[in-house]
Amino acid sequence: MGARKIQIGQLWKKKETGDTFLVTRVYNEALSTFVVLRKSGSEGEDLVRVKAERTAQGQGLPGFVPAVDDDST
Repeated sequence: MGARKIQIGQLWKKKETGDTFLVTRVYNEALSTFVVLRKSGSEGEDLVRVKAERTAQGQGLPGFVPAVDDDST
């Protein structure tokens, strides 16, 4: 499951722990899209960098699910 397009400000939940992460940066490097995430409520912790994947439904982050359902159709 993924989002149509990953954007700054979106919330994603880590599948393993259920922790919520905020998308703080989305950028392209070569032919790949990378997303920088910050754990919600933990400004002092390290940022997490994840390579976005393309799916039939849109974009996704391996190991994460959108915290809020995508209402755009």
